[in-house]
Amino acid sequence: MYSFMNDYSEGAHPKVLELLMKSNLEQNAGYGEDTHTAKAKEYIKKLLGNEKADIHFIPGGTQTNLIVISSFLRPYEGVIAADTGHINVHETGAIEATGHKVITVPNREGKVTPEDILEAVRFHSDEHMVKPGMVYISDSTELGTVYTREEIYKIRQLCNREGLLLFLDGARLGSALASGENDLELSDIAELTDVFYIGGTKNGALLGEALVIVKEELKANFRYLIKQRGALMAKGFVAGIQFEALFSDSLFFELGEHANEMAGRIGDTLKALGVEFLAPPVSNQLFPILPDEFLEELQEEFLFSVQKNMGNGESAVRFVTSWATTPASVEALCEFLKKRFKK
Repeated sequence: MYSFMNDYSEGAHPKVLELLMKSNLEQNAGYGEDTHTAKAKEYIKKLLGNEKADIHFIPGGTQTNLIVISSFLRPYEGVIAADTGHINVHETGAIEATGHKVITVPNREGKVTPEDILEAVRFHSDEHMVKPGMVYISDSTELGTVYTREEIYKIRQLCNREGLLLFLDGARLGSALASGENDLELSDIAELTDVFYIGGTKNGALLGEALVIVKEELKANFRYLIKQRGALMAKGFVAGIQFEALFSDSLFFELGEHANEMAGRIGDTLKALGVEFLAPPVSNQLFPILPDEFLEELQEEFLFSVQKNMGNGESAVRFVTSWATTPASVEALCEFLKKRFKK
């Protein structure tokens, strides 16, 4: 059975494993103070065009989100996010458990807009309500869409005017940057946000996210905050080695391109069959709307998730491709879809 359930079902890219094996018996300094972590940071800073960026490697996305949000907000502040945002839907109240409210706004194909952010700021107008202190966005979004430079620039301008921090969740940034709709570079993201992260878990690493703090005022004593939240790994070099492998050349970007290419083949097949989508198919997440009567048959051959019941006997499902998705699995799904729609 082929899986299109997620982009973290496989282990790690062979080049990552090769470097882990090569360095396996080295005696490295702990807690991310090793030479491999230093190299990984050097590679990333070069791409950012920002030698002053503060980089930390954290095991997973939810940990990264809750550490960032709880560290940089005052106790009475909340974070604005799309109602589909990962911190609102898929993190079991992790942000609220730190004492901070997630202030949701309607998503626009998974994105937030300056207009909706401003409305939320104006609604939370006095000390009887949570005060917005941060805007959370993700690229790609939970619906697989990507932000343009102009869209983030406008959000950045609003954040500047309203005194809000801008935090970008980059769990799937590899796919986002490889999208045909993308016009951002890593250096643009470093310029436009206060803090963001580069996801390794979903793009070729065994685990790990590279958190990048850009705003100078947020950098001080951040390792204390990571440690307090249980995310300062004794074997921090394990994450450092993986990101060294991903960024010593163009591997990180190539893996995002592969995931998108595989998704593109499925998307093209669905389009040719006249299938509509819940959101534009531009990254490694696809949300086609399929007949409910077809789903049970499809589930016998492939793993995927049902995203939303659309009514009228149809549901939006999610197919996700990864850095390791094979052309053979994609061809099998495409052929299955063609045969089913010809019935």
